[in-house]
Amino acid sequence: MKGEVVVKQNNPTSLLIVAAAMCAALYAIGCYVTAYVPSPWGFGQFRPAVVIPAFFGAIFGPFPAALGAAIGTLIADSTKHGTLYMGSLIAAVPGNFVGFYIFGYILKKKFSWARFISASLITLTVANLIVAFLYVFAFKVFYMQALALTTNALIYLSIGLTIWWFVTMLPFILLLTPPIIRVVAAAFPSLVSNDLRTHALKMEFPKLSFSLAMVTPGVIMLLIGIATTFTPFGEYTVTSFGETAASMIELMYYVSGALLFSIGIIVLATQKLLIHRISKA
Repeated sequence: MKGEVVVKQNNPTSLLIVAAAMCAALYAIGCYVTAYVPSPWGFGQFRPAVVIPAFFGAIFGPFPAALGAAIGTLIADSTKHGTLYMGSLIAAVPGNFVGFYIFGYILKKKFSWARFISASLITLTVANLIVAFLYVFAFKVFYMQALALTTNALIYLSIGLTIWWFVTMLPFILLLTPPIIRVVAAAFPSLVSNDLRTHALKMEFPKLSFSLAMVTPGVIMLLIGIATTFTPFGEYTVTSFGETAASMIELMYYVSGALLFSIGIIVLATQKLLIHRISKA
């Protein structure tokens, strides 16, 4: 536009390489800390450390986040297993790379908190789908020949892993990453783009979008839990994975659904209370 000065942020290649290395190291440590907390199926790790590549993707763009996430997850998984872990190389590396490249790419074009929320939802969906299906079909079935399940059960397992990763990662990436971005933008303004700096240092945050991003998957999880309890879907889960695993899966749906729903409602109620107080002031 005429009369408007736009300063474009261009990080040098050396800085991007350093950022990728830092992302990989921190992500490897963060992943390893929770590496022994499995999903209800007995494999697939609890990963709150996704806040690390999400932070690097927002600050430095797609390349450091994607490369750091891919290398970091491989280091963590291989350290846990004591050797190069092929399951990570086949599934987690490509899934993390693609997912966090998308995340960084969305935010690099134009940063806003609404785009941050959208990027988080897209990344967690795409990345976890890739990891889950590659891990189950490419690694467990074809490489290891370790799962004697029907095709439908394998698809259910892949979707189940995707859901589990999504609902356990989403609160961390939405609750923890924004304040970290704000702190870094305030402390090191030269590292971030004008776009990010402008939005990060403002107090505005799309709480309605944030609430919906939590409430919607929360309701879906609760509905799946109800279906597991009261429909033949529950019997199919028991038949496919056994009673113990089926109970854990059912519990996962209810607990994750209630947690996501509650967080979303609390944020929305807090926003309405604040608006009410301002209007009465």
